[in-house]
Amino acid sequence: MYTRPLAHLIEQLQRLPGVGSKTAQRLALHILKRPDDEVEALAKALLAAKQQVGYCSVCFHLSAEPVCDICSNPSRDETTICVVADSRDLIALEKTREYRGKYHVLGGLISPMDGISPDSLNIQSLVRRVSGGKVSEVIMAISPSVEGETTTLYVGGLLKPFVKVTRIAFGIPMGGDLEYADEVTLAKAIEGRRELD
Repeated sequence: MYTRPLAHLIEQLQRLPGVGSKTAQRLALHILKRPDDEVEALAKALLAAKQQVGYCSVCFHLSAEPVCDICSNPSRDETTICVVADSRDLIALEKTREYRGKYHVLGGLISPMDGISPDSLNIQSLVRRVSGGKVSEVIMAISPSVEGETTTLYVGGLLKPFVKVTRIAFGIPMGGDLEYADEVTLAKAIEGRRELD
């Protein structure tokens, strides 16, 4: 149906999350209509992002520098750490402009069914950060799913000997993802956090 290079482009675009065959086709056809310099700029931006973006050595958020902008910002509250599953959740919380502390990105959720154990996540580095004595509160901002609850309870249990551990309020629906919640819901969830039992 498509010439080989176009079919290959559509196939590659379909690998992106949330991009089905129709959307991939629409994107591919749009790209073909754009001037060469725009397509080249897109290709360069993709390669540059892939080659230059890594993880912050402190919190594991996406960063082009060894330490991300949030961790290196002296105006952020160092006594509070908000724990999230991945950078998408951190970005969603930042959009609320309600939270002014630091973050820690776990890099996923504990899921034995998927082969993700606590050792696969950035948990030990969090324990080291918290046990240093500067942190007074850790907010668990993990989506309320089975894996999220498992992760929250496991990490909370490790941190309780060192700090007060709270969790965001359940303004987020069970099974929902933080990245899809609106800013008002996330802001209320942060405001209504409570200490883990």
